[in-house]
Amino acid sequence: MSRIAVTFNMGSSSLKIGAFNIGAAGAQPMARGAVTMGQEIHLRCEAGESVHEADLPNGTEVEPALIAELLSRLLPRGSQPAVIGHRIIHGGLKFTGPVLIDADTQARIEELVPLAPLHLPPALKVIRAVGLACPKVPQTASFDTAFHTSQCSMATRLAIPRALHDSGIRRYGFHGISYKFVSSKLKEFAPDLGSGRVVCAHLGSGASLCGMVDGVSIDTSMGFSALDGIPMATRPGSIDAGAVIHLLRNEFHDPDKLEDFLYHRCGLLGVSGLSGDVRVLVEDFHPAAREALDLFCFRIAGEIGRLAVSLGGVDAIVFTAGVGENQPEVRRSVAHHLAWMGLDLSEPANKANAMVISSRHSAIAAFVIPTDEEQVIADEALTIVNRHRH
Repeated sequence: MSRIAVTFNMGSSSLKIGAFNIGAAGAQPMARGAVTMGQEIHLRCEAGESVHEADLPNGTEVEPALIAELLSRLLPRGSQPAVIGHRIIHGGLKFTGPVLIDADTQARIEELVPLAPLHLPPALKVIRAVGLACPKVPQTASFDTAFHTSQCSMATRLAIPRALHDSGIRRYGFHGISYKFVSSKLKEFAPDLGSGRVVCAHLGSGASLCGMVDGVSIDTSMGFSALDGIPMATRPGSIDAGAVIHLLRNEFHDPDKLEDFLYHRCGLLGVSGLSGDVRVLVEDFHPAAREALDLFCFRIAGEIGRLAVSLGGVDAIVFTAGVGENQPEVRRSVAHHLAWMGLDLSEPANKANAMVISSRHSAIAAFVIPTDEEQVIADEALTIVNRHRH
């Protein structure tokens, strides 16, 4: 029976899972699943051309019974994972790469909960549930922040007293697992450009940009938290600290309510008053929908300009994630703002979501590369268990 690696990628209200055959060529995709959690739990599983959907009978919580149910539906009958890898959004200063999860590792991740109070508890719940459902299967952790630990202090430091910086209040950056995958794919497809100065735009419901040289993170738009940077579906992006103080004093007297507001009621949703989903906004005729999209694209272009300073120029721009991969109008608008840099898109290629979307006359290459965080998690999980086996 083949050995299988399983990945869990826990979000705020959804769980992505993947199954990979482990062979001589490494981890090869076998099946993918997405679990949506609300009043009930819904599973959509894809294996090749086959698609399976089901409502699961285990309530709405991540428990060992749910993990066992998911594995039974994702894997061939009678199969058990050889390793299970997890995406962990925040590694703080403690984790600079993937690790095997043991009691000490889990305790150190729990210590980081104050840095990501909305994201780490659900991921830890999955780790604990997997440990109870599959006690003999090794688990590994891949950290979103690890990719950015290469950045220098000019990129990571906030202008606050040194003692606070040293205590961990600094810029970390996120979406690192996605950036790692995209940079490796660009190096395969266009080695010269992949080793140059690249800005990658991870544009999904959460969105950020990263400036890389030779695939190494130099600077990124997100900072201390996943609220920072460009506007997102329901998050504001960069916001004046004075505005936050004003809101806390006058509108929200409870930090938890203010946190919920900033994470779930701002961004494209807040500006449009309609939706945080770009797919909805591009089809809407209301001026507020257009304003939200215009602001989104304007800020993306502005951040690319800032990252160009950090990189000393830009050789290539890569669009990835749900919006970046599938919304030609967003890419077209961003390129319009960056025409002064010499960026020019091929309209037919952009409209077709082709891999290369820059025109022959463009001074900057532009690409659309679908991201695959689950592949990185599986690859890192396999590396870690092999290292510990030897």
